[in-house]
Amino acid sequence: MGSGSTAVANPIGSIDRSMVEHIVRQVALEYLGRGENRTAPVLNVQASSRHMHVCREDMDVLFGPGAELTFDRPLYQEGNFAAKETVTIVGPRSRLISNLRILGPMRKQSQVELAFTDAIMLGFTDIPVRLSGDIAATPGAIIIGPKGVVELKEGVIRAAIHVHMNPDEAAQFGVAKGDRMKLRIGGKAGLTFNNVVVRIDPASRLNVHMDTDEANACGLHLTKDIELFK
Repeated sequence: MGSGSTAVANPIGSIDRSMVEHIVRQVALEYLGRGENRTAPVLNVQASSRHMHVCREDMDVLFGPGAELTFDRPLYQEGNFAAKETVTIVGPRSRLISNLRILGPMRKQSQVELAFTDAIMLGFTDIPVRLSGDIAATPGAIIIGPKGVVELKEGVIRAAIHVHMNPDEAAQFGVAKGDRMKLRIGGKAGLTFNNVVVRIDPASRLNVHMDTDEANACGLHLTKDIELFK
């Protein structure tokens, strides 16, 4: 045998880096799930259609004094529901969308959450991407109900893609409130969302909310190949 060095071939060939990272993440989550009698979190991803949240004052104007929201169906997060009540929203160019669903329970401030295409249809050109509830310095709109009309001075947003989780789930993922995570959607139209905002609450169930534009772009309804990671 000569004194020179001899190259040794890799017996398993070249491994794609993204595949290695995927395997490491899966092993880590399974390991964390076994610790302290915890199970690995089960992820639910949903498309959230355009909707409105209403406050007590605006509810009285739109549906009459003392009116209450009528339960229609439950939403994934406990205590939240789609109401039977709907309204019409009028945009800055007098364009409108009718049958805008109200979600309950009532909130301290009214707001409307739209997808990008909804905003364009209504004539908005500057809808900011915000977390629900963060409505300062956002555009307003006219809301028409069966009993009256409300002019929102602010409160029309594009909801930022976000993930709800409880503290135990946050610990398993190694994230804190306000952190950004990544969501990989596989399939023929697959893509990765890079700014999934973490929202943590003891009552939350692990659940990603994206709008209908985002869901359609990635073909969410066509695949079960979904992964959430840091």
